[in-house]
Amino acid sequence: TGLAVGMGVGQVLLVLLAAWAVMPAKDPLLNICMDAKHHKTKPGPEGKLHDQCAPWKDNACCTANTSSEAHKDQSNLYNFNWNHCGVMPPKCKRHFIQDTCLYECSPNLGPWIDQADSSWRRERILHVPLCKEDCEEWWEDCKDYLTCKDNWHKGWNWATGTNRCPWGSMCRPFSDVFPRPKDLCEKIWSNSYKYTTERRGSGRCIQMWFDPAQGNPNVVVAKYYAWKKRSSPASKGNVTLETDKAVCALPWSVLVLLPLALVMLPEGARGCGSHGWGSL
Repeated sequence: TGLAVGMGVGQVLLVLLAAWAVMPAKDPLLNICMDAKHHKTKPGPEGKLHDQCAPWKDNACCTANTSSEAHKDQSNLYNFNWNHCGVMPPKCKRHFIQDTCLYECSPNLGPWIDQADSSWRRERILHVPLCKEDCEEWWEDCKDYLTCKDNWHKGWNWATGTNRCPWGSMCRPFSDVFPRPKDLCEKIWSNSYKYTTERRGSGRCIQMWFDPAQGNPNVVVAKYYAWKKRSSPASKGNVTLETDKAVCALPWSVLVLLPLALVMLPEGARGCGSHGWGSL
């Protein structure tokens, strides 16, 4: 009976240990702001977000001033002029405003944050899976507008302090410069977005457009891709490292009891080799 009691105590202690070890730490890919020009250091409520940026007001990486600037033709955010090939129609411009709101305000882009090699930001987004409807409606509403470039991140003539078409370039319809919705979404911001066939509400694609009364659908999407990223072979080493960190962070009382739990268990039931616990 002494052995049985010992096993029981040992198993209870190991269960407690396991519970501590799997307690979720803050996921570094979720609910974060990228390190860029106008972003806050961490997301939080912003009650006064302007117009199209308002869906993010409960938890935003942008300030009210940034959201207001996002709606201007000649914004102070980046001195970027939408009207470089004539006046951009409102039905087209609203997509670029929404795109700016998503970029500046969303705390759900962590799985796609990448290092940036520019003077004005240390991080950017890369290959964010955009919902099919968001991309196709953007293209449909802009296909008749004119532009002179397929990559709006670079290559402009900035001699006047704002973007103008480079010498020798011609203004052409969007549908010529971007023959398909995929071309628009992937090329215009240097692969910040990736065109997908996933639909809004699927939990597998980021929505630029959503009804905040129904909650922010991108929270679930970010969680899915954060999990997927952690589950990839490249991240397996990091998972082991995080587990080791979790054990090292266990309360002193649990660490003290751990050797006792291991001693009370029969040899075959201990399960952990010397590599995991040798230093305890």
